[in-house]
Amino acid sequence: MNQTRVTEFFLLGFGNLHGFRIVLFIFFLIIFLLTVMGNLLIIILVFTNVHLQSPMYYFLCHLSLTDLVTSTNIVPNMLGAILLGGIIVTYLGCIIQFYFFTGTLVVECFLLSVMSYDRYLAICNPLRYSSIMDLRLQICLSVWPWLVGLTVNLIGVLPVSNYNFCRDNIIDYFYCDFFPLQKLSCSDTSREELKAFLFSMPIFIFPCGLIIVTYVCIFLTIYKIPSTTGKQKTFSTCSSHLIVVGTFYGTLIAKYMIPSKEQSMLINKIISLLHTVFTPLFNSIIYSLRNQDIKRTLKKLLTKK
Repeated sequence: MNQTRVTEFFLLGFGNLHGFRIVLFIFFLIIFLLTVMGNLLIIILVFTNVHLQSPMYYFLCHLSLTDLVTSTNIVPNMLGAILLGGIIVTYLGCIIQFYFFTGTLVVECFLLSVMSYDRYLAICNPLRYSSIMDLRLQICLSVWPWLVGLTVNLIGVLPVSNYNFCRDNIIDYFYCDFFPLQKLSCSDTSREELKAFLFSMPIFIFPCGLIIVTYVCIFLTIYKIPSTTGKQKTFSTCSSHLIVVGTFYGTLIAKYMIPSKEQSMLINKIISLLHTVFTPLFNSIIYSLRNQDIKRTLKKLLTKK
């Protein structure tokens, strides 16, 4: 009770690589700029070109917006920590960063399931696709992941905000995450860790299960197509989404499903880098380079300029 309550944290970032801070800063700055420009380009192209104003690209815009929020929430502080050897973050700022990180994580889980459902309707029910996936359903399917992600995640954020941090304020990480804050707290966090695990399971299982079911139906439908060309053309419409799903859930399983005690801090940081820094860039590259409509629209725009 006589200890002073922590009011700010010091993010170490990558303190063990301090000798390479200039190289790392330039490298991650380039990654950040490419991520912002790539995702903004997708959003601008979709909303300014009538040929891209379809449900698939409408949901893609929301995915790009999620990646933008994730990247801008994490990377600027990380760049400061790399360049300065560490950065001070206020207690409130740390909680806000944790809130938006977990929120966009949940939003992306459900958005990917919405996109898989859209591909299921387009491939398995092509004749009824336009009547089912109308504007009203598009808006509902794009809004509810944001509502769920930015409200339900309060169940995990509020207990963390009530932790007592009275021992130390140095976080050996590059952003405010659950496990680093849990290790730093002097409160009994075992019950909250169990609650967080039980709470995260349905958020992970439900969207992942829906994606698996829809793609089983999609593969069965593609298998029934007689021509090889028809199979390849149909599969190409969902291949980009399938790659993004595999990357997203692969890093998510490696980070949160494997117990933290079995991972070294270096491995945990690398997985977090893949998820928060490289995946947003990877998503924009996959959807731009593998999508003929976006490539064609971008080429026309550059030709006009």
